[in-house]
Amino acid sequence: MQDVETEGRTPRKRRAILAAATEVFLQHGYLGASMDEVAAKAGVSKQTVYKQFENKERLFAEIVGGTSDQLMDGLQQAYDDTLDGAVDAREALRALAYRLLQSLTADNVLQLRRLVIAEADRFPEVCGAWFTNGFEQSLDALGKALTRLTERGLLRQLDDPTLAAYQFAGLVMYKPMNRAMFAGTRQRPKPGELETLADQAANVFLAAYGSERPAS
Repeated sequence: MQDVETEGRTPRKRRAILAAATEVFLQHGYLGASMDEVAAKAGVSKQTVYKQFENKERLFAEIVGGTSDQLMDGLQQAYDDTLDGAVDAREALRALAYRLLQSLTADNVLQLRRLVIAEADRFPEVCGAWFTNGFEQSLDALGKALTRLTERGLLRQLDDPTLAAYQFAGLVMYKPMNRAMFAGTRQRPKPGELETLADQAANVFLAAYGSERPAS
């Protein structure tokens, strides 16, 4: 009975440690993060933290990998919700742009992005995977979703769907993302700014890739 109870507690402890470690790393950075503070926030002993994750580097890698997976899942859901079944390209792209702006300018996402960038030289494989397994895969998925719009006559033929996806993401995210990277997460968008950025991103993208014929 004790072994069964222990097995039930272990996943909960692991989740608590990851949540606590994410908070600590975001607040203090990798070098400033203390395993003692992680253990205290998680409500476990430091020995338990090391038993679960071996060392601070391994714990950092788990956080980066986990958030990359969450990012990919969230972006894929956004593509499915806004583009699949769309009948109006402008409305669909505007809706997607606004959803990306809302999710990717969230404080926790911006802080994670800054943390990963700051540690890229120290942990190139771990931090590089955050891009390749998250953003890069998500943009490949967006390219496929845009291709489906083309097949329904809502966009013109895309010679390079993934490049088109990168271009759309750039139109949407370049201004607010770069401002947040330099000015910090407290520099929030002004009222109505996200809506304006979404509208303009959709309009500029369609100026290049809009269908030359109305959808049937």
